[in-house]
Amino acid sequence: MTANQDVHRFMGRAIELSREHMETGDGGPFGAVIVKGGVVVGEGWNRVTSTHDPTAHAEVVAIRAACARLATFELRGCEIYTSCEPCPMCLAAIYWARLDRIWYANDRADAAAIQFDDAWLYREVAQPVDARSLPAIQLMREEALAVFRAWEQKADRVPY
Repeated sequence: MTANQDVHRFMGRAIELSREHMETGDGGPFGAVIVKGGVVVGEGWNRVTSTHDPTAHAEVVAIRAACARLATFELRGCEIYTSCEPCPMCLAAIYWARLDRIWYANDRADAAAIQFDDAWLYREVAQPVDARSLPAIQLMREEALAVFRAWEQKADRVPY
C-alpha cells in the first residue's frame, strides 16, 4: 500500500467513526484516529452527550486511547486523522500531546454551517484575561507559588 493510500485509509476510518457513532447516538459527527508507524494506536469519536463530558471530543478521546495503549503522555512520532478541523480545546490537546501532524477533512466553516461554531472561542481565548466574557479572578497566588517552587526543587519530577 502506498503512503497516499494509507492517508486515505486512515482518514476514511476517522470519517467512518464519525458516522457510525453519530448514528448510534454517542455524540456529534466527529471521529479521530491516531497512527504511529502505519499502525492505528488510538481511535476516538465524539462522546460529549453520551458520557456527559464536554471534553470528550473525538480528538481528546483518541489521544487518551493512544496514550493508554502506548503507556506514555506524549505522542511524538504519531499523526492524527480527524474528520473535522480541531476546535481550540482539541488543538491545544494535540499540541500538548506533541503529535507530529494533523490531517483533517471538514474545516471549521463546515462545522459552523451545522451549528458547531468555534469562531467565538478562537476570538475569546485571544483576548487578555480581563477582557474575556468569563470572569477569571486571581486568588492566593503566593500560596500557589510555594507549590511551584517545591516542584522546581523536586529531584524526581517528570518534566512534560
